[in-house]
Amino acid sequence: MAKTLTEIKQGLEGQIGKRLTLKANGGRRKTIERTGVLAETYPSVFIVELDQDENAFERVSYSYADVLTETVELNFNETLHASASLMDQ
Repeated sequence: MAKTLTEIKQGLEGQIGKRLTLKANGGRRKTIERTGVLAETYPSVFIVELDQDENAFERVSYSYADVLTETVELNFNETLHASASLMDQ
């Protein structure tokens, strides 16, 4: 599990352009699951461009603190037999 915001940011910078599935806490016991591509990283947030056929929004942004506190879980779809979770690195 990543321990600092800097480690999370550096890990995501190496994944730009890759497909991912994200699970986010939607509040009131709701979990939101979306798929898309990691588009950009900024000093405090990262941007995910969502698949248009499944989502009403084009893009969403989350902070690195959301990943650190496990409010958002990112799973990159890199291999055919398993997905690599950022939190497992």
